[in-house]
Amino acid sequence: MNKYILYTSAIILTAFGLLTLFLSTSVIFDLFGIRAKEGNYVLFVVWSNFISSILYLFAAYWFAKSKKWTATLLGISTIILIAAFIGLKIHANSGGIYETKTIGAMIFRIAVTLVFAIIAFSLSINN
Repeated sequence: MNKYILYTSAIILTAFGLLTLFLSTSVIFDLFGIRAKEGNYVLFVVWSNFISSILYLFAAYWFAKSKKWTATLLGISTIILIAAFIGLKIHANSGGIYETKTIGAMIFRIAVTLVFAIIAFSLSINN
């Protein structure tokens, strides 16, 4: 059962990481006109998503290899995202422009990352 959870988590996290990597690099480097479609994006949030996408891909690899590094990488990613979310709230409260969908997206991303971190941590205890 643990192997099934490990490989399923690795596959889902890889897909999530690749999607995040594609979207964040598309905004950062203005690929495929995505920057214009995103509207009032906040650059430090995009960069935190980019960094997290790299961490997701490494964590997915470590999930497949059943290594304890997985929980650490996902924990670091969670901290980065929470810091970016706090920064976003400060940015918004000080009158900075942003898309309201960004708040929901950040909450979703933090929750997903935290769930994967908890799964990785609980599986690392059992190994």
